[in-house]
Amino acid sequence: MVVLEEKIYFWFLLAIVLVVVIYFLQLIWKKKAQRKFASPESLEKLSPHKSKFKPILKVLFWSLAIAFLTMALVNPKIGSKMETVKREGVDIVFAIDVSKSMLAEDIAPNRLEKSKQLVTQIINNLTSDRVGIIAYAGSAFPQLPITTDYGSAKLFLQSMNTDMVSSQGTAINEAIELAQTYYNDESETNRVLFLISDGEDHGGNIEDIAEQAAEKGIRIFSIGVGTAKGGPIPIKRNNLIQSYKKDRNGETVITRLDEATLKQIAMATNGEFISGNITSQVVDKVNDILANIEKTEFESQQIADYKDQFQWFLGFGILFIVLDIFVLERKTSWIRKLNLFNEKKEDEE
Repeated sequence: MVVLEEKIYFWFLLAIVLVVVIYFLQLIWKKKAQRKFASPESLEKLSPHKSKFKPILKVLFWSLAIAFLTMALVNPKIGSKMETVKREGVDIVFAIDVSKSMLAEDIAPNRLEKSKQLVTQIINNLTSDRVGIIAYAGSAFPQLPITTDYGSAKLFLQSMNTDMVSSQGTAINEAIELAQTYYNDESETNRVLFLISDGEDHGGNIEDIAEQAAEKGIRIFSIGVGTAKGGPIPIKRNNLIQSYKKDRNGETVITRLDEATLKQIAMATNGEFISGNITSQVVDKVNDILANIEKTEFESQQIADYKDQFQWFLGFGILFIVLDIFVLERKTSWIRKLNLFNEKKEDEE
């Protein structure tokens, strides 16, 4: 299994396009300047040993160097083997609301980013529990099945955004229904669902779905992200706020935390509502909850011994930079001696 540790550095690959554009612009400018100075035939005689191929080769070297150095920053990791281990823990599913209302900035930096921070910190404090992730808005879909691979869980978390689900709304009932399929009926592990949402704009008979989950041994702990005062939903372009979402009357929509719904869901499954405004308090509360839940032994397969591969890409990147330094724009002497194109020697003319 290959894991890309820092995908954000892929943006550096755009530098390759920049290098190619600069090369062609410089080539056009040089040709125009040379035409003012002398004819192409005269320039050929003035610089007979100038290579037409090597400048292109140097651009290729720089492009490859950028590509390999970028991959070194991304740091691909390869899991070298599968291990079956026995562990004691709880099966935990995180259902994260990715509806547009989660872009409200009444809680910094916004509700969705805050949710991702909370889940990341909770995972950082886990030791042997299995985790799964669900994303939901107008519908729910699986993001990561139950696993002990916390590294992959955090990678999936970082990629979550409000564009993942085309249908808008907050289908909490669908998220709870989907979560029920995550748990293995043959396993007797205790089951916990952390529902992270602002609770707004929900649909369906949530209480009935929650009671069904309770019958299957699932305890739901709802984490409310947002404030009662609420805030507008920004519409952004290139990370800059262009405007705010408006209703049919042209009034700015204010989205508020619906604590009542989230508390109702938690109570139906002998769970608890947790305010998600302060990260440290949420993490402490979750730690206390999990500490009081009985751990069950289970077997799990996981990729072990992830090995960094950045050194290979770093080495090739440096190699192409060194090659660029040693490759001059003059024709290579031994190639000239081959006289591949049957060119006449100057003394024969």
